[in-house]
Amino acid sequence: MNKQELENRLIDFAASIIMVANKFEKNYAGNHLAGQIIRSGTSPALNYGEAQSAESSKDFVHKMGVCLKELRESFVCLKIIEKANLTTDLKNLSIAKIEANELISIFVSSIKTAKANMK
Repeated sequence: MNKQELENRLIDFAASIIMVANKFEKNYAGNHLAGQIIRSGTSPALNYGEAQSAESSKDFVHKMGVCLKELRESFVCLKIIEKANLTTDLKNLSIAKIEANELISIFVSSIKTAKANMK
């Protein structure tokens, strides 16, 4: 997967998170977690853009690490949303969980490779 394909995948993930969050229950928990998942779910795409302009290999690894943290946060948040029954859109919630997990794997691998190349 090249840089543009990964960026597009992150953008698609961010858009899907926004669409899923818009269908949450309109209560305190639903509103809170909608805001939380929108922040953490859109952050990786934005931070990946920053990683492409990293000033050094160390800076690149750091920015990719931020993306990974946000993806992990999104994944856990999606699991909480599912357990708390905050949405009836279980199909798109499941798709988002699968995509978050796949993106986490991609970033773990990319960070390992970047660190290895620094040595």
